[in-house]
Amino acid sequence: MIVIVGYVVSMVCIFGVYIFHGGNIGVILHALPFEMITIFGAAGGAFVVNNQPKVLKATLKMIPEALKGSKFTKARYMELLALLYDVLQKALKEGLMAIEKDVEAPHDSPLFKKHAVVGSDHHVVEFMTDYLRMMVSGNLNAHEIESLMDSEIDTHHQEAHAPVAAIARLAGALPAFGIVAAVLGVVNTMGSVGQPPAVLGGMIASALVGTFLGILLAYGFVEPLGGLLEQKTEDAAKELQCIKTTLLASMQGYNPTTAIEFGRKVLFSPDRPTFTELENHVRGKK
Repeated sequence: MIVIVGYVVSMVCIFGVYIFHGGNIGVILHALPFEMITIFGAAGGAFVVNNQPKVLKATLKMIPEALKGSKFTKARYMELLALLYDVLQKALKEGLMAIEKDVEAPHDSPLFKKHAVVGSDHHVVEFMTDYLRMMVSGNLNAHEIESLMDSEIDTHHQEAHAPVAAIARLAGALPAFGIVAAVLGVVNTMGSVGQPPAVLGGMIASALVGTFLGILLAYGFVEPLGGLLEQKTEDAAKELQCIKTTLLASMQGYNPTTAIEFGRKVLFSPDRPTFTELENHVRGKK
């Protein structure tokens, strides 16, 4: 919702001031459909050529996420840390083998069902159970698992960043396509040089709308969208880092209460629960 509000404020300020100063909005509206088709058609074709099908699919899937609020909230992180606490507490009391069934079938596990907010998230569950499984097997030490976690988080970040980079490239190209549309308008005007000055003036104004739209779409719409999506990918990576830090702390011998404190500390400050908030939440979930 906040994204739509931002776009509306931007457009109202731009076009409102233009009209207030006596600008003829009819000139823009008259040229708008043709310029939009030129710019969007050229940019869309170049976007398809410039990206692999998997990136195109990921971008189309990711854009609607920008219109939603972030799911990475303080409440979600408290739920995540409470889940980690319960799993590690069970492993401490009953032994690592006791969580084997929870790890192998997390969707049937009472521990994961108890924390439905994160227990139903495919990425969280897969990342957590993969490394819990390695901890149960005992074949890898903490340093080896940390290296593997870093590699997976880096891969996840690269994959999530591909649509963001694609949108950034699109934003960079839009002003150029706006110039292309404007040049075509000028060419059309020059071909009608025998027309009256009023007609030529209208044709030149229509041509300049292409440049205006290219710049407006790039810096008023597409680039801000890419920046927002980039921030969301950072939030997603931070959640995995929280799991990583907590599990590694447990492997190094810290008790579950201390291990989740390690995980809490890596979170961004606006979303990080306080020690007391987390402690009360964990106790309430017992």
